[in-house]
Amino acid sequence: MALAVPLVFTACASIGPPMPPSLDLPKPPSDLQGMRKGDQVILTWTVPTTTTDRQIVRNPGPTEICRRLVSELTECGTPVGTAAPLQIATLNKNNRRQKTPESYTDTLPVEAFSETPLATITYAVEVLNSGNRGAGLSNQIKVPLIRTLPPPQNFAAHVTSQGVVLNWSGVTPPSIPQVHFVYRVYRRREDQQQTVVVGDLPVGAETKYTLTDSEIEWEKTYEYHADAITIVAAPDKPEVQVEGADTSEIKDFADDVFPPSVPTGLQAVFSGPGQKPFIDLIWAPDTDADLAGYNVYRRTEGTPFVKINVELLKTPSYRDFGIEPGHSYIYSVTAVDVRGNESARSEEASENVP
Repeated sequence: MALAVPLVFTACASIGPPMPPSLDLPKPPSDLQGMRKGDQVILTWTVPTTTTDRQIVRNPGPTEICRRLVSELTECGTPVGTAAPLQIATLNKNNRRQKTPESYTDTLPVEAFSETPLATITYAVEVLNSGNRGAGLSNQIKVPLIRTLPPPQNFAAHVTSQGVVLNWSGVTPPSIPQVHFVYRVYRRREDQQQTVVVGDLPVGAETKYTLTDSEIEWEKTYEYHADAITIVAAPDKPEVQVEGADTSEIKDFADDVFPPSVPTGLQAVFSGPGQKPFIDLIWAPDTDADLAGYNVYRRTEGTPFVKINVELLKTPSYRDFGIEPGHSYIYSVTAVDVRGNESARSEEASENVP
């Protein structure tokens, strides 16, 4: 008897044509930015993570810095600098390559600077692979070449009752159409990261400058620096500001050892008939922001002043019941701030007790 033999059919997979090997050319950056400060240009861009054929960059090479006095670069030519080989970006929690910033600081030669307001120089970068091959230039940016002033000289700070007073010496600026200059002062509190602009002063023929920073908190340490800003304001063009080099940073502790203003307008008025006698005192309110209160001092002829209030007075008035008939009393008041600094005594006011 014949046995049945099962038939087994297999399907063959269809294999496509082989993929060409990747050229491993990093995709050119498209987010190149630049900022000029003095004779330096700080360039920043994002490290490419993929190649021109959409593969992951596996063999990164250096990045060439391209700079030329032309309106548009067609090739890098001889680079003015080279950034180190790129680091391969790590994967984030979504299994995607993280964006990694890269930067390079280029120093412009002295002969590049111009007194032509709208003169520029063009930058680009070209990212290479380990075989020093690239896919072309990044986006191109133009950096102004207008000349900047040297930083303020003899930059110094000291604390006054009005705030931190900053002083420095300047230079007479050149006369360039559509261009003016300002000195700009910056402040950073020692325990914070944020830097703020204290103010600008126009640069003119004078050589001595003073700026008061009254927006401080007492008993804090502040760091200050300054630079000269060149401002190009050409018709029908966006305003361009170019920062010069910074001064050295100076540090100052805002120690409040300054008393409030001396109270004014003190008056003394006796009241007695039909009640326990007293002398009412009133004076003009002190307007110091850190005022804590007032003290009242009293004396009689030939004796020194004695403070008669136990606690600081919160209002500019006081009623003195500690008086006796037949005496003449002389009064003076002071203002006290939250750190215990006490003003000088006010002008005196006197009143007789019948």
